[in-house]
Amino acid sequence: MRQMTLVSRMIVRAVVAVCQMALVCPGTAASPADPSGTWLTEDGRARIRVERCGGKLEHICGYVVWMKDPIDANGQPPRDQNNPDLTKRSRPVLGHQLILGLKLSPAGRFEGQIYNAENGKSYEISLWREAMDLKVKGCMLSIFCATQTWTQTMNALPGQLVGMTGDPNGPKADKEWAQAAQAKPPTAARATK
Repeated sequence: MRQMTLVSRMIVRAVVAVCQMALVCPGTAASPADPSGTWLTEDGRARIRVERCGGKLEHICGYVVWMKDPIDANGQPPRDQNNPDLTKRSRPVLGHQLILGLKLSPAGRFEGQIYNAENGKSYEISLWREAMDLKVKGCMLSIFCATQTWTQTMNALPGQLVGMTGDPNGPKADKEWAQAAQAKPPTAARATK
């Protein structure tokens, strides 16, 4: 039974990956403005998985799924030690949620907050697809702004989290976003009623 569950998860992951990469699954293809995918940050230090989240998948969340430097000066995985939430200070930086439920704006961009584990602060951002890139504009005090270009990646590097969000080998959603995803009834259960 455990092997069947593992095989089923692998099949679901493969189908999801093919749909995201090829955008050919009818009814599930991402629109050109959809920022879903895995993106290499402009400085090359991390890969961020961006995906739909929330009860109706109307928000955008993002997770650190790969780090260029996965070990700190003490030979340990970096922890979120500067987080203002004391309960999150022991969590690994690899796999944590940093894009916090962005909402679609009238301008066609997703807007909200991004969390920076290096200093424990959150910043206002907007992100949007431009051609094959993801543009991420961050602002401090709504005055000082900078835009980065993130490049989409299709391969997995050693140490990259490739599991689905919430799986043992996947990133972990913050509790408010994990609960929203779990609250949505499974499609199969709705179809049988």
